[in-house]
Amino acid sequence: MKHRFFPLLLFLILILGGCKSLVEKGNNQFLSGQYQYAINTFSQILAEDSTNLRANQVMAESYRLSNRIEKASPYYQQLVEQEPNFNHYFFLAQSLKAQQRHEEAKAAFEASKQYTSDDALMARVQREIEGIKLAEGIENYWPNHVLVNYQELNTPGPDYGPVLSENFLYFTSGRQASGIYPATGTPYTKLFRARADGLKVDVGAIQALPEFRNEEGLNQGTIAISPDGNTIIYGRGNSTSPKDLPDNALFVSYFRGAGFTQPIWMPVNEDETWWNSTPAFSPDGSELYFASNRPGGYGGTDLYKATRLANGDFGNAVNLGPTINTPGNELFPRMTPDGKFFFSSDGHPGYGKLDLFVAEKDESGKQVIKNLGDNFNSKYDDFGIFFTEYPKAGFITSNREGGKGDDDIYYFEDKTPKPKIINVLLNVFAKEQGTDNPIPQTRIVLYGADNKQQGGDFSNPSGRVRFTMAPNSDYTIIASKNGYFSKSFPYTTKGKTPDPATLIQDVTNVTLDTTIYLDQLILEKSIVLENIYYDLDKAEIRPDAALELDKLVKILADNPSIRIELSSHTDSRSSDAYNLNLSQRRAQSAVDYIVSKGISADRLVAKGYGETQLIIKDAQTEEEHQVNRRTEFKVIEIKE
Repeated sequence: MKHRFFPLLLFLILILGGCKSLVEKGNNQFLSGQYQYAINTFSQILAEDSTNLRANQVMAESYRLSNRIEKASPYYQQLVEQEPNFNHYFFLAQSLKAQQRHEEAKAAFEASKQYTSDDALMARVQREIEGIKLAEGIENYWPNHVLVNYQELNTPGPDYGPVLSENFLYFTSGRQASGIYPATGTPYTKLFRARADGLKVDVGAIQALPEFRNEEGLNQGTIAISPDGNTIIYGRGNSTSPKDLPDNALFVSYFRGAGFTQPIWMPVNEDETWWNSTPAFSPDGSELYFASNRPGGYGGTDLYKATRLANGDFGNAVNLGPTINTPGNELFPRMTPDGKFFFSSDGHPGYGKLDLFVAEKDESGKQVIKNLGDNFNSKYDDFGIFFTEYPKAGFITSNREGGKGDDDIYYFEDKTPKPKIINVLLNVFAKEQGTDNPIPQTRIVLYGADNKQQGGDFSNPSGRVRFTMAPNSDYTIIASKNGYFSKSFPYTTKGKTPDPATLIQDVTNVTLDTTIYLDQLILEKSIVLENIYYDLDKAEIRPDAALELDKLVKILADNPSIRIELSSHTDSRSSDAYNLNLSQRRAQSAVDYIVSKGISADRLVAKGYGETQLIIKDAQTEEEHQVNRRTEFKVIEIKE
């Protein structure tokens, strides 16, 4: 028994000693930021003991701090069971949220409230819960934009942050890497470029950035190029050398004479211990936007704006404020010429980790934040938007499923279906009233609803003029010719064309016809106004008479050069003197009505003829008397 116990005890001592050695090794890796190495080390310990507290702590935090929080949930789950506290529940909830396990995430967020009385932490938890609810109602900002993985450009390693400048596409990539970044286990990244025309990239001629040399053993990050192409700014960091800067910083290179200068540390970094990266220029190059974790922000990394100084440097960095920045992380800014501000965030309501957002002003002038929707965003990281043709085409970066490996470059295009075009071809025929004869050389003019002329021509021998018009629109057509009354009338194409959704061809022509009848303009020729009735022994204009007089108002408006006599006639019943007086009063009432509609009084003469011009002299029936009771007008002068 004793002989058997000693080897077993020795074996346990060796195992425990080996575990202690692994723990020390893993701790050192974790504390030095070598998160992937720490994950590899503590995975060995968890394989023997899945409940090891320190191993679960390092695994959870290593995945979180290397931007892989979606993989951290099983380790945070162990932590809340063994050592429940606010951070463990909160980060568990964030991990579940990143996996779109929303109900479980909300439950974990609620549980975290039990372990804090800090108002700021409680507010952040509530913001996260509300954000999950709001994410369920996100609408696509550009519903017809389509995202495609740029397969030929990407590699199994990281490829991200494309920007277009002077027919070259610049981007960051892990290709040609000389080492592995120990925090993530992915290749160190360098800057590259390839010739490009919009979205078309010459992927067969990708070269390392020629403006200056990529450095080895660290990450060259997101690049920004000034609108004039003379300034390059990029993020640089993650070096393992103790002689290098302790954190990621912005470096700048200027074009001087025959080439670019060696990159130098930018004063806008302010402090070597602050993280600064993801730079982008404003459209005019006068401002620099970037992300930083410097003190005084709203949590995580915030977005800042610095102004170009007289010496060419950028300074006076200011935080973009709590509408854009959140307790989470905001990165990859992009200002567009129309004043909209695009960026990525994991703090605003979204689908998981980093999503693409836009800040724009609503109708009241208030800045609002909108998620671009699920045709741009996923439950993974989506970031770094750049427009090659705003807002129709450009690039983003994503590490979503279905890519070639790590971060991949995607391009997007507006695939809004081209509208079906309907041309309305209207044939307008000018004809003589009563004879149906065509009137050639009639001037016919088309006006739109805005009263602007949209076409005009003289009618051909058949009296026709053709116009091209838009569907569902209102117009006015005016016809004029010497010797005829000019006439205007409204015309609409509404309801006269097919529904575009039912059309197959890209262009459909619809031909319509209309005829405008013109009356001859003859001096002293009487024209009877139909349906001008008065109450018995009265001269007031009745509503039905007003409708007819409105037609005369229009004739006078269409023909401003004519002067008319408006006459009233009675039947033969009553005395001559009475009828003469009554007809004069009626004629004057009609003239007064027309003047009230805006026609100048000096263009009108009121004349009452009583019963002196009977059409049926021996009228017997009421119908015959009605023929004699009439209102007429005649042109008495045409002013040239």
